[in-house]
Amino acid sequence: MAWALKLPLTDEVIESGLVQDFDASLSGIGQELGAGAYSMSDVLALPIFKQEESNLPPDTDNKILPFQYVLCAATSPAVKLHDETLTYLNQGQSYEIIMLDNRNLGELPEITGKMVKSIIRVVFHDRRLQYTEHQQLEGWRWNRPGDRILDLDIPMSVGIIDPRANPTQLNTVEFLWEPSKRTSVFIQVHCISTEFTMRKHGGEKGVPFRVQIDTFKENESGEYTEHLHSASCQVKVFKPKGADRKQKTDREKMEKRAPQEKEKYQPSYDTTILTECSPWPEITYVNNSPSPAFNSTQNSFPVAEGNGSPSHQPEPVVQVADNLLPTATPQDAQQWLLRNRFSPFCRLFTNFSGADLLKLTREDVIQICGPADGIRLFNALKGRVVRPRLTIYVCQESQQAREQQPKHENGDAAANTFFVYHAIYLEDLTAAELTEKIALLFNISPRQINQIFKQGPTGIHVLVSDEVRSCAFLCC
Repeated sequence: MAWALKLPLTDEVIESGLVQDFDASLSGIGQELGAGAYSMSDVLALPIFKQEESNLPPDTDNKILPFQYVLCAATSPAVKLHDETLTYLNQGQSYEIIMLDNRNLGELPEITGKMVKSIIRVVFHDRRLQYTEHQQLEGWRWNRPGDRILDLDIPMSVGIIDPRANPTQLNTVEFLWEPSKRTSVFIQVHCISTEFTMRKHGGEKGVPFRVQIDTFKENESGEYTEHLHSASCQVKVFKPKGADRKQKTDREKMEKRAPQEKEKYQPSYDTTILTECSPWPEITYVNNSPSPAFNSTQNSFPVAEGNGSPSHQPEPVVQVADNLLPTATPQDAQQWLLRNRFSPFCRLFTNFSGADLLKLTREDVIQICGPADGIRLFNALKGRVVRPRLTIYVCQESQQAREQQPKHENGDAAANTFFVYHAIYLEDLTAAELTEKIALLFNISPRQINQIFKQGPTGIHVLVSDEVRSCAFLCC
């Protein structure tokens, strides 16, 4: 009976203990999930999240950048939140970029009161097109000979100094500016986004570009090679008035969306702020050689080539460029292009043999290389040279020839007299030029030549002045 009396008591104790334990467990779970005990920072402190966090880019929201560039063109309203802004531009229209000095007091004192150099370029946004940028730009040059992708509108720009554009880099311009002074530069983009699409059947979406600005300061040698800041933005370029129509279409589409859908998109801003980015990797523009002046032709080779003027040659003969033979291999053709100052087009004619180049017509070459370089290349391919304005022939008489001269004038033939004439090519048509070239021909000093006479048909001597136009001369 004692066991029968204790069993119910034991069951109650066990049941009561289980209930308390279960309540305590629920209470503990509640406390762990409570707002006061739960902390996201504790979860992010776990090793797995620390490892992922180290791969994320550093937070630059609170970082003050030294410069800020503002493109005065509205952003598209059809861009989702957290996506990069997109700006529509019209082909050939001038757009202002405001260059702002964003430094704190005492920051970067080495550029205070000094110039910095900024390079603006239009590049591809898609990585696939970036890998084939050279081929894409050469194809554009082929279709648009003589045109540039990016230009500066200098009359409208303010505060820029020494603007320059390299003829071999169609998508790049550069200039100097002082950060402490008001500076704004106006750019013009002449290519449109649909020119670089793979298929062109109408209605294709154009490829996006990037407008990127890289700024450099002077180093100890006075060269602008030390990188300061880079920023860029995404743009699309349309035919004239096309950007305005596209902006209006995007705005109308957004107005038709439900309020909940509109919250997923960015608002349209009147201006576009270029965001910080890495400097452009192919910084071949940072070099020691001087850049050509804006809209000028770059020429870093000596003039004494086959197409040069004969007056610049040490010998009084016309120097003809080595002719390209039809049997020349593509490697020989490349060397010929380099020797004749056509290095910017070597990549374009990589697989061209001598026969391929010689088959090109004048119109073909001009379309490929542009009017200036095209005419020069065509003349070089055909072996053409610039003719001098005047060619004269001179000889130096020996003492024997002078003694026989009276007999010759009296009608006695001087059969044993042999004269050798040398050609002299004149460009300026002046007596001073003629004196120098005669002295160079006969290896004497120009001071040894007192006067130059023209011998007439009856033997008279006419003093030569700057009005010389004939070609029979006698030096004494």
